[in-house]
Amino acid sequence: MKTVSKNKNFKKKPPPSSIDKNRFNMKVVTSDVCARCLKCERGRRYLQKMSLPGAVGKGVPCILTKGKAYG
Repeated sequence: MKTVSKNKNFKKKPPPSSIDKNRFNMKVVTSDVCARCLKCERGRRYLQKMSLPGAVGKGVPCILTKGKAYG
């Protein structure tokens, strides 16, 4: 009788590299923060878009508020 191991094709995950550990997340900011800052092009474009009548926005990722990711 032949026995088949259940974990025969099991592969271990490689350890996380230093690049994965130091990924950055950016905070999403609204137009009021971009109006005070005016340092990046993305924020300026978002502020211009939100200045139109009837514009609805959900925020924009801010490169100036990045921090190290957890994990």
